[in-house]
Amino acid sequence: DMKEEPEAVEEQTESTEKEEDGLSQEQQEMLEKISKTYDVEEQKEIASRLEEKKKSQDYTINNMLIEQNPFGTNHQSLYVYFNTDEPVNVSYTIHVKDSSVSDFAQNVYQTEKYQTEHEFQIIGLVPDMENQITFFLTREDGSTDTKEIVFQMGDTLGTEEVKLEQEVEGNVEDLEEGLYVVLGNDSEKLNFMYYYDNNGVLRGEVPLQGYRSCRLIFDQDFMYYSISETKMAQVNRLGQVTQVYELGNYELHHDYVFDDNGNMLILATDKTQDSVEDIVIKLDVNSGTVTEILDLGDLFGSYKAECQKNSDDELDWMHINTIQWIGNGSILLSSRETSSIIKIDNVYDSPTVSYIIGEKSVWADTEYESLVFQKNGDFTIQGGQNSITYVKDESLSDGQYYVYLFHNNIEVNETSYYYKYLIDENVATFELIDSFEVPYSDCGSSVQNLDENTVIDSGMQGVFGEYDKSHELIASFQMNVETFVYRVYKYDFEGFYFAGSQKE
Repeated sequence: DMKEEPEAVEEQTESTEKEEDGLSQEQQEMLEKISKTYDVEEQKEIASRLEEKKKSQDYTINNMLIEQNPFGTNHQSLYVYFNTDEPVNVSYTIHVKDSSVSDFAQNVYQTEKYQTEHEFQIIGLVPDMENQITFFLTREDGSTDTKEIVFQMGDTLGTEEVKLEQEVEGNVEDLEEGLYVVLGNDSEKLNFMYYYDNNGVLRGEVPLQGYRSCRLIFDQDFMYYSISETKMAQVNRLGQVTQVYELGNYELHHDYVFDDNGNMLILATDKTQDSVEDIVIKLDVNSGTVTEILDLGDLFGSYKAECQKNSDDELDWMHINTIQWIGNGSILLSSRETSSIIKIDNVYDSPTVSYIIGEKSVWADTEYESLVFQKNGDFTIQGGQNSITYVKDESLSDGQYYVYLFHNNIEVNETSYYYKYLIDENVATFELIDSFEVPYSDCGSSVQNLDENTVIDSGMQGVFGEYDKSHELIASFQMNVETFVYRVYKYDFEGFYFAGSQKE
């Protein structure tokens, strides 16, 4: 299986890329291929074919069943299957001859730490290079067998860079483990989700049907992400698309989250209404049923009635761009148009507005004025914010918690900020307890606190970076952008692709 590489997509030429109809013939063919990738029946057939192959002979460490990206969900991946006589755990290292590309080392996730049957997906192959993959099979007594294979990886499917321009300010060793997942480098051509490592090397290229993925969310044995404006995908550890959810009359945008019962709450637009980006729907991932649970027009009707359509002839009056699940039927929403953070209670029964964090002047002389929390301290309230994150902290009293966000600062047009608030529902206040300057972006963008560090994506500039706990930049990465890099979150994929740390 190592001799033949699946059909690679030919390099797109300058002339065909710029055809008048938008997409070249090659890109059209690629789109058709991607649509098959997200066809569950096609995926079942691929899985059946692999099952037949697994049974066709004895696969061992010296005779592994290996196929490049059989399910089509990550171009830089290999499907691997083999058995061992003794229970072992498996790890691998990917090495290329280019000295500017560091080795990529991972422990493979297995149901049991030590097993005799091994089936997994390797991710992290480097495009256009000979990849030397070393497998380490470690027994419970610590003894290890190794096996090396060589795989020639073809070109990328898209036009993104294999190695990003990296600016190092601190010690790269201080970057936390994981892969930067670039969500929504919005393209007029083909759309992908990208995985980059701590050195800015492309380690994964995930095709999308359109629009963008907004984030990765995990539940039990599956990863979920958006693949178009009207579809969500459920993907297993091997890369098989096991479900595709159609959202009917709704278009998703910006964000989604799981509640405590494994239902997915999705920010949406009701295509039958005159307004956009003001709905929350619930997706039952078991049945595929979609239910509208919240129309902000119902809660803010008098405010909506005063709003005007924008230059695109859309009534984009609220523009919710993040959802966070708090628990007990409560959610937090980030509204860009009102520069407000809004808490909604009883979201499944009879939704009510609990409070608003924003400028009082926005809500002055409306029926919602009394719901605006009091600012505690001297600071500028967030403007056009993105990527709000709810953080529960056991050291705080009941009714207190943190919310951090990307403060785009759209009124000033110079500098954006990381903001962290302490919210106190007991006394109806919010206080800025931490902030630092980040590269300016007037829309999009994201922040994410890791164990010690913070990942910042300044979307319009196509730059993302990781900062230490003193808010000093460790390293940043520059992408080529057509419009913007919507969000960048870092995932360690532990318990999904990988099992635990490779660092000593």
